[in-house]
Amino acid sequence: MRESAYAMMAAVFATMSLALLSGWFGRRSLAIAILIICLVLSIYQFLFEIYSPETGFRMPWIQTQLHDPPVNGSGAGS
Repeated sequence: MRESAYAMMAAVFATMSLALLSGWFGRRSLAIAILIICLVLSIYQFLFEIYSPETGFRMPWIQTQLHDPPVNGSGAGS
């Protein structure tokens, strides 16, 4: 992973922790505002990872390559 991704994850964790602490100490409106900031940062991080030129749109559990059909009728339905 890149250092910028670690920094963004740390920023999301820090804002979420700050929202939790401010809610714990009774500052509900401040906690809600910080949670909204945390949500925006999380969406930004998600989009940053998806549109990354190095690993963007890589989903190893989904294989999209074209495969050759089975040889000698050993496929399904034979």
